[in-house]
Amino acid sequence: MDLMKIGRFIAVLRKENGLTQEQLGERIGVTNKTVSRWETGVYLPPADMLLALGELFHVNVNEILSGKRLTDAEYKKAAEENLTQAIKASSFSLKDKIEFFKKKWLKEHIAIMVVIGICIIAVLIVGILIKNLVLISITPILILAAHAWRNNTMMAYVERKVYDENGN
Repeated sequence: MDLMKIGRFIAVLRKENGLTQEQLGERIGVTNKTVSRWETGVYLPPADMLLALGELFHVNVNEILSGKRLTDAEYKKAAEENLTQAIKASSFSLKDKIEFFKKKWLKEHIAIMVVIGICIIAVLIVGILIKNLVLISITPILILAAHAWRNNTMMAYVERKVYDENGN
């Protein structure tokens, strides 16, 4: 997240609404110095203040965090980027981040895993129906291959999301 861009956007929104920093601060319960720190990019407003700013200025939190108004097409991408950056910058432990991204990957890939599972079951059923030991005996191998694919692709995704370019 670009704190300077966020701050400039907050300043633009404030000015569009004809508010001084002091007036904005009074409306949301902070000092004018706090508003100034947000607008100059020194600090990011906390989550409750992001919600208050969004409500006051009729924008959503993703627009504030992106530092601009978003089209519908830009919204989904910005939401994903903002969530990922917030998680990376959060106080979540490494274990928490890994678990979050594992669940996210599983949610995004559930359909393909169901299709693979159905295919494996179909191979087993056909093998049983036609009494073909090759098809029956290949089923455990297919299960192991599917598991290896799932685990490897999921962990590659998790590693890309959890660790930044510097390995942090």
